[in-house]
Amino acid sequence: MKLLEYEAKAIFSKHGIPTPPGRLVDSPVKARMVATQLQTPVVVKAQVAVAGRGKAGGILFADSPREAERAAKKLLSSRVKGIQPQNVLVEAEISIRQELYFAFTIDKSARRYVIVASSEGGVNIEELAIASPEKIIKVPIDLIHGFRAHHARLVARNLGYRGKQMLALGRIFYRLYEVALSYDAELAEMNPIVETSEGEFVAVDSRLIIDDNALYRHPKFRKLSSGAKKELTPQELEAQEEELAYVSLDGNIGVVGNGAGLVMATLDAIELYGGRSANFLDIGGGATADRITAALTLVFSNPHVKAVLINILGGITRCDEVAQGILKAKKRTGFPKPIVIRLVGTNEVEGKRMLTQAGLQVLDSMEEAAEEVVRISKSGG
Repeated sequence: MKLLEYEAKAIFSKHGIPTPPGRLVDSPVKARMVATQLQTPVVVKAQVAVAGRGKAGGILFADSPREAERAAKKLLSSRVKGIQPQNVLVEAEISIRQELYFAFTIDKSARRYVIVASSEGGVNIEELAIASPEKIIKVPIDLIHGFRAHHARLVARNLGYRGKQMLALGRIFYRLYEVALSYDAELAEMNPIVETSEGEFVAVDSRLIIDDNALYRHPKFRKLSSGAKKELTPQELEAQEEELAYVSLDGNIGVVGNGAGLVMATLDAIELYGGRSANFLDIGGGATADRITAALTLVFSNPHVKAVLINILGGITRCDEVAQGILKAKKRTGFPKPIVIRLVGTNEVEGKRMLTQAGLQVLDSMEEAAEEVVRISKSGG
């Protein structure tokens, strides 16, 4: 479960992590009142449970209460990555000397928490990880001894801090570890945590994702999870109704596959050939024709999709059932977007025969299919 920024910051503050003064509001007039009370330039931030808010126009700066009112009005009447904000967070603008990145996340292959940190935080952290991976510090947490205060100080030292600043930053890092453990976090992130012009440290932005399987230990957030539906995209809401594993992404190639690992590999293959995926959609094992039809209808409903890649590795999922679903979806929707199909596995011959007779081409290689769907998407669909 993804908490909103203001919810995460409330938890961070409770554990002694400094955050900017501010308040959550639901109207432009209230935003002006908060800015007046703060008596400083402010930042107005849409409260939506998505990453990349800043680049999507979800964070605005205001030098006066009147500007804060206009910023709140703009955000509350717009959509940020397809989501309508219900509230905005109005905070004092912090004077920044240096932006840092720090997070605890789960390394699933090693089955443990890992620290990810950098002396260059902010909205471009993803690009930094690709262009300059040597600037990213990654430290696995020992399963027996855990993360101790001296480990936190060492990370602060590796980020370039000494003396009192190293101690202060180390305390914040250790407190974030307490948050991660206390709330069964899949991700506890400060991006950025900044060094102010006075040499202090403040978590300017925060993210906290709680493991859904642990929500029974956090009844407060389990109750909120039903209300979190308003933060989902229309496709994610529909996917919940259909019980499909779906996540909206920011590309233009729709993806349908069976098995989380296969879908992730498909996303990687699309990226390899220069494309960007519009979604993650796992139909699961043993998917019926009706489930395939629902999945394709869902993907086609995204106006940003220019082409769709269906990647099926049949085990308990039968290729002939998948073919029936594809043909049923074609009859229902007329295939408004081009599709590329890769179909291998149980009843493969029969499935391919059905699709070929309907005039649809089926490829054997995931790489070939990914390259083809990227070519189609770049040609405008």
